[in-house]
Amino acid sequence: MPKITREEVRVPADVLPEMRDEYITNYMKATRETGRLMLFACDQKVEHLNKDFYGEGIDIADADPQHLFEIGKNGVCGVVAGQRGLVAAYANDYPEINYLIKMNSKTNLVGVKQDDPYSPQLTDLDAVLAMRDAGVNIVGLGYTIYLGSEYESTMMAEAGELIAQAHANGLLVVLWIYPRGKAVTAEKDPDLIAGAAGVALCLGADFVKVNPPKPEDSRTPAEALKVASMAAGRTGLVCAGGSTVDANTFLTQLYDQIHVGGACGNATGRNIHQRSLDEAVRLTKAISAITLADYTVAQAMKVFNGEEDFTLEMI
Repeated sequence: MPKITREEVRVPADVLPEMRDEYITNYMKATRETGRLMLFACDQKVEHLNKDFYGEGIDIADADPQHLFEIGKNGVCGVVAGQRGLVAAYANDYPEINYLIKMNSKTNLVGVKQDDPYSPQLTDLDAVLAMRDAGVNIVGLGYTIYLGSEYESTMMAEAGELIAQAHANGLLVVLWIYPRGKAVTAEKDPDLIAGAAGVALCLGADFVKVNPPKPEDSRTPAEALKVASMAAGRTGLVCAGGSTVDANTFLTQLYDQIHVGGACGNATGRNIHQRSLDEAVRLTKAISAITLADYTVAQAMKVFNGEEDFTLEMI
């Protein structure tokens, strides 16, 4: 099973000396002392509005935003990612969750045919630090860049400055990087996904969330992902979970992403929160069993089916 000590955490050189211990503590929290990331993405209430939370095939529990926090409390997650206001509304009731504040967001109402995507920063770092000083368990920040958009330079500049400031204050940063815009003809082209991973490294991100590539040659998606993992260097690469699929398919893809593609974890939203609380909790445990403890798919399915349990004490 992967396990790291505080001494093994690579601390970026832009972390101020007096914040070094804070950064290490946040890294150990976020990765559950494994160096791998299980990120529960809860930012879709802006990104996809309410379609991801209510409708056919979605458990009615997901209509209530508190469902996200109940999953985070009762399941096994590294971090729960959401916008500052969402976290502020519920964090006092869920102090045990490790929070990652999503610093920018946009809706999906304006399509690429109308305008290239730009996701504006919604709050400044001082507001997040104030929440941390007030006792909210914030371990990191998240930011989305649409590579290939005519606004990419603005987003990259915002992200680069944000990463420098976050590191100086002992926080981790996860970049969501998606090639998207009128200049992009294939958003999941393996070369573009690898390019996105390299951009995250150059901007100084601790982790980068990308879409799984779709190769047009004989390679599997996981084999193509290996190139992106190499391009990411010391930035940990994780894959977006995508739309909801059956648990066995999802867990198999995750296993291959880690053990074939070189990913160091996952970043999953809809596949988790669109389920009932009981099922969603069991899925977080199954995902974490693979991500944090190197379970096989068969072993993880036993966790998902409730035949076995998985807790952080087991790693």
